[in-house]
Amino acid sequence: MTETFYEVLRRQGITRRSFMKFCSLTATSLGLGSAFVPKIAHALETKPRTPVIWLHGLECTCCSESFIRSAHPLTKDVVLSMLSLDYDDTLMAAAGHQAEAIIEEVKKKYKGNYIVAVEGNPPLNEDGMYCIHGGRPFVEVLKETCADAKAIISWGACASYGCVQAAKPNPTRATPVHKVITDKPIVRVPGCPPIAEVMTGVVTYMLTFDRIPELDRQGRPKMFYGQRIHDKCYRRPHFDAGQFVENWDDDAARKGYCLYKMGCKGPTTYNACSSMRWNGGVSWPVQSGHGCIGCSEEGFWDKGSFYDRVTDIKQFGVESNADKVGGTAAGVVGA
Repeated sequence: MTETFYEVLRRQGITRRSFMKFCSLTATSLGLGSAFVPKIAHALETKPRTPVIWLHGLECTCCSESFIRSAHPLTKDVVLSMLSLDYDDTLMAAAGHQAEAIIEEVKKKYKGNYIVAVEGNPPLNEDGMYCIHGGRPFVEVLKETCADAKAIISWGACASYGCVQAAKPNPTRATPVHKVITDKPIVRVPGCPPIAEVMTGVVTYMLTFDRIPELDRQGRPKMFYGQRIHDKCYRRPHFDAGQFVENWDDDAARKGYCLYKMGCKGPTTYNACSSMRWNGGVSWPVQSGHGCIGCSEEGFWDKGSFYDRVTDIKQFGVESNADKVGGTAAGVVGA
């Protein structure tokens, strides 16, 4: 029988105190209150590790690179303890026929109880011949593997939306996973790549509560994609004050003013970058001096240059007050 997460941790010498601290950090990263800590602990103590088949289609492996750099929850805990990562051709030691046999074994042994994590997408043109997996078109492998899966996770913009492979004119007909697999619950975790802690947080939630998280209209977990980057950006006061960077090396850039005029897509992008940040919370693109490119939104490659404004958003200005704003609004309504 597959070991539970807690059994593996105990075998590795992890104390009960450290385990409960891990559960508290996990609850926090998922945006849950302290009341959920006992529930997370109980689930990790009693439920067997979830078998996972991690497939790779058309992609650059940046999602895997992000995932293995997660800090909270630690990826080594997720991969080695919470999950039974039975197949991942990037991380596994096996190759060739031995590796491909693992997929068949998991499908048979855990029918209806395994998760398929998909990184990248299937190209449909020329009968799928633009992406070959084990001597076969990836789209065939994807359909067969997902047939008896419990749920599917679409990692990154490639699996969620198609990303650069599906950018116009899309000669290979690169297609998002949810347009190929239509009869299974799918969680989309977009980004190029997604934030590491978002990836492990989604896995933790699915294991703990034995269901997919609440999703928005695009199929993304609301706990991580429920707010615009703009709403929690530390440069937001400069936007409201009308203080913008006009050139990359101007005085406003050195003062850390808003990057909206330089093409920042933060006002139209939903993600957790401005709150969770990257590399263990060290920084994120805007903090490093570059605007958001909107990589967690659909079709971001086809929406023009990363350095062009794609919308016209008006700010009140730091000198405005409630009376002035209210008077302007009343005048507009009257007119």
